[in-house]
Amino acid sequence: MIKKRLLTGIQSSGTLHIGNYFGALKPFRDVYQDYDSYLMVADLHALTTVRDATTLRQNILDVVKDYLAVGVHPQEAIIFKQSDVPEHTELAWIFECLVTVPFLMQAHAYKDKVAKGIEATAGLFNYPMLMAADILLYDAEVVPVGEDQRQHIEYAREAANKFNLAYGETFTAPQEAILKGVGVVPGTNGQKMSKSYQNTIPLFSSRAEIEKAVMSITTDSNGERPENVYAIHRLLKSEVELAPLYEANRGKYKNLKEALIVDLDDFLAPLRTARAEITDDDVKKILKDGTERARAYARTKMATVRERVGLCL
Repeated sequence: MIKKRLLTGIQSSGTLHIGNYFGALKPFRDVYQDYDSYLMVADLHALTTVRDATTLRQNILDVVKDYLAVGVHPQEAIIFKQSDVPEHTELAWIFECLVTVPFLMQAHAYKDKVAKGIEATAGLFNYPMLMAADILLYDAEVVPVGEDQRQHIEYAREAANKFNLAYGETFTAPQEAILKGVGVVPGTNGQKMSKSYQNTIPLFSSRAEIEKAVMSITTDSNGERPENVYAIHRLLKSEVELAPLYEANRGKYKNLKEALIVDLDDFLAPLRTARAEITDDDVKKILKDGTERARAYARTKMATVRERVGLCL
């Protein structure tokens, strides 16, 4: 049976947190073997926020180590770096010549980032078309996203439809695989876990880092159960497992935080160990091999696109 093609990407924009794990890494790890899977390090997208070359290079290595550490095998997925496949930016430009400014102005991610104080650069504004190119270049049929990222797929479908209407049937309109229950992972203050909100628990935390993060969790002094503590705890254990603990410690927030520290450390310790064993050279070899495989497909697709739009004489 021919497998459907799946593509997912993660920005090389810094230390990952458990929100990234439950919202992106784990969902990908749990399903990628059922598909012809492409895993892209979105380093070009990271340029919208990262302005230091040394930091970006390290982030690229780190994000691949993160995926390998959680159990993704490079033999079973094409792991590659976005910037090593120049066809991404070429196709993005073609899409930008088809969609309108008012259409791009509707992007929730753009408006949210500008509202948070991120500079409104042209790259940030055109971000959805590079993302559309990422997806459509490989004829990805399935793109796993959280509920709050559905619009990214809608933009890719619109770009595909615009191109197909103008130049003939060329691109497959992708379908989102909505990841139920992981679209929004709560942070230490109850908001969505995000580095922007400074409310994260790093994915490969030491025991001391876990203790510091958990003890900083905002609690409601009027409640019998600290909801922010419980929301994070529910990522690790079921309601049935947690019910006796929270019933026995009603109103005892310190005890419940200490229990969460133990469970988080038990969960993260094996990931820390696995990640420590992966070298930079391991990552570079994996990216080299993955890029060769990804670019072989991208070149073929772009040859068709160039012919359709009239760039080939």
